[in-house]
Amino acid sequence: MQRPETRYARCGDIAIAYQVVGDGPIDLLYAPGWLSNLEHAWESPEYVRFLTRLGGFSRLIAFDKRGTGMSDRNVGFPTLEQRTDDIKAVLDAVGSERAALFGVSEGGNMASLFAATYPERVSALVLFGCFARTAWAPDYPWGRTREEFERRVTSLLENWGKPYDLALGAPSMAGDPAAESWFAANLRFAASPRAAELIIRLNYEIDIRDILPAVRVPTLVLQREGDHWAAADEGRYLAERIPNAELHLLPGQDHIPWYGDQDRLIGEVEEFLTGARTTASARRALMTVLMTDIVNSTAALNAVGDGRWRTVLERLDSNVSRRVAAFDGRKIKHTGDGYLLAFNGPTPAIECAQALARDAKALGLELRTGIHTGECECRGDDLAGMAVHLAARIMAESVPGSIFTSRTVKDLAVGSGLSFTPVGRRKLRGFPESWEIYALAG
Repeated sequence: MQRPETRYARCGDIAIAYQVVGDGPIDLLYAPGWLSNLEHAWESPEYVRFLTRLGGFSRLIAFDKRGTGMSDRNVGFPTLEQRTDDIKAVLDAVGSERAALFGVSEGGNMASLFAATYPERVSALVLFGCFARTAWAPDYPWGRTREEFERRVTSLLENWGKPYDLALGAPSMAGDPAAESWFAANLRFAASPRAAELIIRLNYEIDIRDILPAVRVPTLVLQREGDHWAAADEGRYLAERIPNAELHLLPGQDHIPWYGDQDRLIGEVEEFLTGARTTASARRALMTVLMTDIVNSTAALNAVGDGRWRTVLERLDSNVSRRVAAFDGRKIKHTGDGYLLAFNGPTPAIECAQALARDAKALGLELRTGIHTGECECRGDDLAGMAVHLAARIMAESVPGSIFTSRTVKDLAVGSGLSFTPVGRRKLRGFPESWEIYALAG
């Protein structure tokens, strides 16, 4: 899908960036969580699919909160009331007289307040992964104590620039190089360290418990059962106090909505707002997935400098394109400092991996490689599904210069003349059972 134009609404002296996706029969305003950047969102295949699916049944209106993303920065300590003014400004700018609101995480606080304040402008409210307050209280045991909160702030500032807390925010993506690289960059694009700290300090002071009974629009509360950032009981709390709200608990642990089973999540939203849900167009096929990554890329960059490193990467990319074509595969996408490649069978994938290892060595690089054969979800030019995640986990287990495979690959390669050495059973992050891993010999 073509990236939509970023436009600006005026809220007093503040410019609020927004985009419109789709032209469906209902207006749906998406209130994002902690940090966002409208432009960088389109660098994530999962996020793009999330926005596109929502825009498939609505006119989706997405925006960056004041102080974040493409909106005006350095706006001080924005109050929750000012944030709701941002919603009104964006709806006015797109000419929306009445819209459904979809609030995610802290975006649910502003969406709830807006729904209670302007019920005539809101057709329905959907809350996902939301909470009534962040701070602990005797009657709100899911919050953080002041000491716990200050430790979190310290950890945030010490780890800024990294994929902060992604392992808890989206356990299904933990260890995925592409997801981690995008998420870390998205935080940097969305806010400075100081702005990020100001926002979470604001969130710690928010308490919308008293306004929940005043939300008088149709409301759906969605919560994943194993969410580490917002407990399922917090969703129950919201649903019990918003009049006539529906609560749907979903399987999974991912707090970030575009990770995990987003089809289930979006289906719930679509059915609540339209009365029906559409099935995402997807084709499933058995494929061999090859994930590869450059070992110690940061050290290599520091050793040769930016200019030389750019030349090395261009030569590597040319080699990858040439080798993949020779083995009748497909280059799906870059994953940080590596690639996601797909083949019709394990033998060409392994032979391609061997050729890429030789090419990398000639450039003074080492690769780590993981290969798995399994059913993939094919969406346009992209691949998704457990087979992709498993290949990434196997790659993470591999040692520099090695090619690690699943037992499935080893078994399917019988008769090819390739030799494998057992590495042992490994407990892979995000998978409940352990997997037998093999190293390509020779």
